[in-house]
Amino acid sequence: MNYHDVSFERSFGVSSQLTPSTLPEVAFAGRSNVGKSSLLNKLFNRKGLAKVSSTPGKTATINFFCTAEARFVDLPGYGYARVSKTEHERWAELIEGYFNQDRRFALVCSLIDIRHPASKLDENMVSFLQQAGLPFVIVLTKGDKLSRQKCAAAREALRKQLGLGPDVAMPITSSLKVTGIDELRRLIERAVADCS
Repeated sequence: MNYHDVSFERSFGVSSQLTPSTLPEVAFAGRSNVGKSSLLNKLFNRKGLAKVSSTPGKTATINFFCTAEARFVDLPGYGYARVSKTEHERWAELIEGYFNQDRRFALVCSLIDIRHPASKLDENMVSFLQQAGLPFVIVLTKGDKLSRQKCAAAREALRKQLGLGPDVAMPITSSLKVTGIDELRRLIERAVADCS
């Protein structure tokens, strides 16, 4: 897959606006401030493709990025407290509305900050992906903040907490040090090929 040949396609504020799915889709889900936008930029080696903000909760739309082989879907971050209840409800509708559509789901990348146990919302997301039978990987972000030994221990603790077997890939990534990005690309390419 040519990760350099990517373009921003469209943003959607409500799920009813979503256009039909014509390519395999790779979706990115996670809490606000987990580093989704930074990870997407590293994946494509493009600084400003996905907007990075110092304020959590800035991704309030579903953003689509397109390559020749697949669409990459940046879902709104969940769990950020400092927005209104109606805004939380709109984000939830967007995420649920996206997953409830008949789309070509190649892979869902569920992002979790490796420094902390999974939140209840993270647990709910993983449980939903399992129950829906969607192909997914757990992408552990901010791996540069811990030593290699602590990263390995944290990954095993999260695997146990989420009740996941060894068959579920859990790459440890760092947008700062660019670690784990090649492994994630390989997982994505395999999933897109299987979905094509």
